[in-house]
Amino acid sequence: MSSIIALNKPFGVISQFSEHEKHPTLKNYVDLPGFYPAGRLDTDSEGLLLLTNDGKLQAKIADPKFKQAKTYWAQVEGIVTDEAISLLQKGIALKEFTTAPAKASVIPEPAKLWQRDPPIRERKSIPTSWISLTIKEGKNRQVRRMCAHVGFPCLRLVRVQIGNINVFDIQLPLGQWQYISATDVLK
Repeated sequence: MSSIIALNKPFGVISQFSEHEKHPTLKNYVDLPGFYPAGRLDTDSEGLLLLTNDGKLQAKIADPKFKQAKTYWAQVEGIVTDEAISLLQKGIALKEFTTAPAKASVIPEPAKLWQRDPPIRERKSIPTSWISLTIKEGKNRQVRRMCAHVGFPCLRLVRVQIGNINVFDIQLPLGQWQYISATDVLK
């Protein structure tokens, strides 16, 4: 039977099940045979990762042609400007592609966000701020590259939502997983 699970992936965990010489893997958190990530979430990013045991469902979740929106909260170096937000909303010309326009806004520091282990590096002389970014593409390190391109490097990146599944709405603690409905993801 086809199933989907949502995992709140911690920082430093690589999005694969096979052993890795330097990082813990999904195997440390999900002990179910036949499940695979539906998309990627970089080792140095945290938050919502969907996994499934159905290849067709995996494609519908991960493939950009199905337009599953993904929302990220990025803690960036510096105080984000209106100009930077405007550029993100228009799309960014990166080296090998131009991103589609993103939904982008400055947000207050998220109160309900878990502590990262290890904490980000902070410099006393440089403030940080938070951006919410929603994209439908998901190219390699896209959000980090977009933020850096507009002059605000990411210090922390947390995926909070894929489709209609929000890590806070389903109250998913860091490092934990739960079954979710495919209809909730693919609405």
